[in-house]
Amino acid sequence: MITFLGPLDAFPPVSAARADMGGLLAVGGSLFPDRLLAAYRQGIFPWGTVEGHPIWYNPDPRMVLFPEEFRLSRSLRKILRNGPLTATFDTNFAGVIAACAATARPGQDGTWISPDMMEAYIRLHELGWAHSVETWAEGELVGGLYGLAIGRMFYGESMFSHRDNASKFAFAHLIEHLLEHEFGMIDCQMYTEHLASLGAREIPREEFLQRLQQLTASGSERSTWSIDQLNPVW
Repeated sequence: MITFLGPLDAFPPVSAARADMGGLLAVGGSLFPDRLLAAYRQGIFPWGTVEGHPIWYNPDPRMVLFPEEFRLSRSLRKILRNGPLTATFDTNFAGVIAACAATARPGQDGTWISPDMMEAYIRLHELGWAHSVETWAEGELVGGLYGLAIGRMFYGESMFSHRDNASKFAFAHLIEHLLEHEFGMIDCQMYTEHLASLGAREIPREEFLQRLQQLTASGSERSTWSIDQLNPVW
């Protein structure tokens, strides 16, 4: 049975998530900033909407990437060192999320990033919680990703690429930032071969939630990110 949430209803316990439905936990509530932040602190995330109502998930196992386990290929290392791509942080969040929404995905009919979802995450970006990494080539936005940072925890949401390695280039710069600022884990949500190729792996939900509680309890305050803060590690 799926729980339907009113605007102020608390989330059900994560043990109620439907394993046979990819970790589906509840439907309804809202996408207001406080609701979203409360969800992420509990390991719950929205994945699309139905008739305007958010659909909330908490899968088991959970796909995560520990920054120190990131796999950097030789080809990507060469691009990082010699160009022609460049990266920025938090300079075009709206452009990144719009490109993520417009990018076709194998096996997906349409996108889960609805206009309501876009508006909600742009608001979180304006409040300093959501961040983007942009990949540029000759002044054109050719790749990127976005997600949330709470404490020393990063929640990856989506990425796109309009040129070979453009999303991986953005991801490598994200990893660099997370290592620099002692982030402990990236939530990748669910398994994909692409994420596994970058070093992500599945862990039990119980372990994920234990680590999550520790990581969200400490770390830097919300702010705008700048790539100028980084000391290159590649």
